[in-house]
Amino acid sequence: MSLLRAFVACELSGSLRDVIHEATADLRAGLGPDLVRWVPRRNIHLTLKFLGDVSSTSLDLIVRALTAEASRHEAFDMLVAGIAAFPNSRRPRVLWVGLSAPPTLGLLQRDLDTATARLGYKSEEREFSPHLTIGYVRSGALAAGTEKIREALVRTQVGKLGSQHVDAVHLFKSDLQRTGAVYTKMLSAPLGKA
Repeated sequence: MSLLRAFVACELSGSLRDVIHEATADLRAGLGPDLVRWVPRRNIHLTLKFLGDVSSTSLDLIVRALTAEASRHEAFDMLVAGIAAFPNSRRPRVLWVGLSAPPTLGLLQRDLDTATARLGYKSEEREFSPHLTIGYVRSGALAAGTEKIREALVRTQVGKLGSQHVDAVHLFKSDLQRTGAVYTKMLSAPLGKA
């Protein structure tokens, strides 16, 4: 039985990913690749559910669950603006660009989480906080590096970058390679009133 790493996400348009990349160019240049492992522009997306290892035999059940849940939710628009870090700017581990969306997004994520939990995938313990990950602070970053990241975040102003219309959710597989993860879309499930 073969396994693949999979997740459910909302896609961004190429032009919006370009705008995000441009708006964070100074931050990337100032911090470089030694402190932060930057997410390639092509990989920026909104994760709704990370499934982890999925067997090829359970793929059909996942597809049916995603299709059913997506059909129950309306299409919506989300606004991309702001920049911050998880868990916070004093102890940054993940750098992200923010999202504002109607309650529909939270309901969609919760229903997808519940549907996949019924299939045996671990339910998310943390409250859903929609964001677009742009970088991961390297585990070896010392206090001086963490302070440099905090200062760079304070200096970086990211206003409204644009909006994204979401009319489908997508199942992706993630292939980890030496040059980074390569994401391949396996399924698009239209939202019900798209």
